[in-house]
Amino acid sequence: MIVITGGAGMIGSIIAWHLNTILGREDIVIVDRFTHTEQWQNLCHRRYANYLDKDELLPWLATAKDVEAVIHMGAISATTERDFNKLVQENIRYSQHLWAWCAENKVPFIYASSAATYGGGEHGYEDDETKTYTLRPLNGYGYSKQFFDQWALTQVKAGFASPPQWQGFKFFNVYGPNEYHKERMASVALHSFKQFTEHGTVKLFKSNRADYADGMQLRDFVYVKDAAAIVVHFLINKAASGIYNIGTGKARAFKDLATAVMSSMSKTPSITYIDMPQDLDGKYQYFTEASMQKLRAAGYTQPFHSLEDGVCDYVQNYLMQADPYC
Repeated sequence: MIVITGGAGMIGSIIAWHLNTILGREDIVIVDRFTHTEQWQNLCHRRYANYLDKDELLPWLATAKDVEAVIHMGAISATTERDFNKLVQENIRYSQHLWAWCAENKVPFIYASSAATYGGGEHGYEDDETKTYTLRPLNGYGYSKQFFDQWALTQVKAGFASPPQWQGFKFFNVYGPNEYHKERMASVALHSFKQFTEHGTVKLFKSNRADYADGMQLRDFVYVKDAAAIVVHFLINKAASGIYNIGTGKARAFKDLATAVMSSMSKTPSITYIDMPQDLDGKYQYFTEASMQKLRAAGYTQPFHSLEDGVCDYVQNYLMQADPYC
């Protein structure tokens, strides 16, 4: 039995998709709490053994048998969340409880960290655990993920009980199907598609830095199917424990992404530049690019979708279909 928290979210539901369609696995327990009235549709194509509300999981685990792994993707993922007490409970304490259960029951534990831990990138984007304590996130969400990374490394270093295998994945800018419930926090790919469909143009933020032209802020965009494939690879292959980046290793501009969306719709691109919201000014990453050497050294050799190929699959096989859910 494989437990997936956040299993009704974008990454969690696509991990379940991979297990269903690539591996033929249905012995999955989905754990989540819906935050959007239509989020249930992320599960309508999935095959799984049970669904649990997030508050039901720990009592269920107390008597659970044959749990093969816990894949912990559930969290508050909004970078604009201001209530740090909520972040402590949802992103730190809940993760610590699951870590402790996995350690006690000798079950592998895979969890979602975030590229938001890298802050403005002043210390680079290498998933070198010795550099974890030098990072300076730009928001409370990023710090909550940073805190748990540090805590996990401290448990191991101090010789405290730890899961027999564990990985923390620093997801970069993930886009793809089943993100529709994320609203403002959805990818620029989805926002671009919606804006162009409704208004005939895509809105991108102006740059507030002289060294970046408008729309040329750079991100490491990774297609959600690639992100899920990496998680499942570690589930199957029992690679070395530690913290790993999940990106592509190639930064691309927001303008490239928006253009790819419109081109995939067979439309002539049109972009309008707008001022950056005040709540993002000074807390906005202008460049991210994952170092991928550690992941490759751990044995993951599959190629990534190019930005154009990933966007094309997303737009043509999901967003332009009557049923956009994977």
